[in-house]
Amino acid sequence: MKRSNERQPTGELDLAVQFALRAAELPSRKQLVRWIRAVGSGAAALTLRFVDMDEGRSLNATWRHRDYATNVLSFPYETEPVLIGDLVLCWPVVQKEAAEQGKRVEAHAAHLVVHGLLHLCGHDHEDEAQAEEMEAIEREVMARLGYEDPYAGER
Repeated sequence: MKRSNERQPTGELDLAVQFALRAAELPSRKQLVRWIRAVGSGAAALTLRFVDMDEGRSLNATWRHRDYATNVLSFPYETEPVLIGDLVLCWPVVQKEAAEQGKRVEAHAAHLVVHGLLHLCGHDHEDEAQAEEMEAIEREVMARLGYEDPYAGER
């Protein structure tokens, strides 16, 4: 029998969703679960927090020493046997980028959740080889979800 304080790799998803702002077009829990499960089916304990510009800027300044709000921040804690981490999406940045790039907000949000989850899983894009590998995974996951290539038109 599993005790309540133990986490076993059963494929279960423990998802907390926090909305620290009121905004249009925020994704539903059902959409978030679908996007998360498209990346992997292993056990995970995740928090997804949607924030405004002030909180996004504060978190980015505190943790990355960059004084601006960014689209997504990933805070990995564990990867084995259970993926544990937090994702923070700055919703006004997500909306602005989608408009600037001519993308649907839903598609851009899905991509940023996928991108952030890959960071939680240990992927990075610090050099060209890593970036190409990570982008290939993102393209494949987004295609499986039925979204367009998030990198189409870039480079």
